[in-house]
Amino acid sequence: MPSPQRRVAVVVPWQTILKIFAALIVVWLWFQLVDVVLVLIVAVLLAVTLDPVVAWFERRGLPRWGAALSVGLIVVGLVGGFLWATWASLSSQASYATEHFGKFEGETLSKLPQWARTAIGGEDMDQLRSRVGEFALAVARSVGSAIIVTLLGFILTIYLLIEGDQTRDWLVAFVPAEHRPRLEGTLVECERVIFAYVAGNVITSIFATVVVGVSMALLKVPAALLLAVIAGVCDFVPVLGFIASSVPAILLGLTVSTNTALIVAGIFVAYHTAENYLIGPWAYGDRLRLSNIAVVLSFVVGAAVAGVIGALIALPVAAVYPAVERIWLREKLPEETVVEHKRIERRRAG
Repeated sequence: MPSPQRRVAVVVPWQTILKIFAALIVVWLWFQLVDVVLVLIVAVLLAVTLDPVVAWFERRGLPRWGAALSVGLIVVGLVGGFLWATWASLSSQASYATEHFGKFEGETLSKLPQWARTAIGGEDMDQLRSRVGEFALAVARSVGSAIIVTLLGFILTIYLLIEGDQTRDWLVAFVPAEHRPRLEGTLVECERVIFAYVAGNVITSIFATVVVGVSMALLKVPAALLLAVIAGVCDFVPVLGFIASSVPAILLGLTVSTNTALIVAGIFVAYHTAENYLIGPWAYGDRLRLSNIAVVLSFVVGAAVAGVIGALIALPVAAVYPAVERIWLREKLPEETVVEHKRIERRRAG
């Protein structure tokens, strides 16, 4: 006899539907507000880094808001003082570099065969120069946007320094009571890693600025101060930033001689090696133990997801993972995996 047909009913509770709907709204909001979220994350990184300085002023009798404003004014004073002292030199050197690169661009394009120009996407010199001009205009607009974002991030940083503790407590109140001890431990570890990352990044960037500035001046490479500032700023981008800053230095070294350009390249390679294996471990301490492979992968993933800012914040996020594994995932991972990871960390530490 034929078997009776069975009907299968799929029941989806209203709670599940609401959760899926809420998740879709969160994804939509992320795409709409991703730039604001990234600025907020950067402000949190800076606030965590500057918080010990604010606490130092508090211990000297200043109220929290006064200590935060004092630290903000000190930062503005340091940056503004540097720009005021070097602006004339930087402007003249930037004009020289722009003029030199324009001549270099014209000479290079004039030597290209027709097939190479076609491959680039232009039929003649005017079209190629037009493309370069459009790129320069896009860079200028990006710089203007970066200035606005920097101001917004600075204001958020000051407010976070003043009201950071209350904001953190308000958010922690959403977490179930049984999970709060582990969350507190994770936040403490995150603060240690963030402070190590930002403070270490500032230290290595200062080293890069000094080394490049002194070496370029001794080699009589044009625009030595400008090259030093470029190297220091690019050094904030892990691994790849300092390598990118070597390109204009080598090109300007060619205006002196071929040997000078080779020496400049050697200096950048030597410093990059020293920073990765000597200066970096000392500046970051034992709180940011990541291999160069992990650094590059974090940088690439962060850049793919959220551009330059994503690349900058990806490294401390990756560095926090060992703490997340130890606090939240220990019971879910095989015991041998946890033991092996600890052994690798101890071996890298020393």
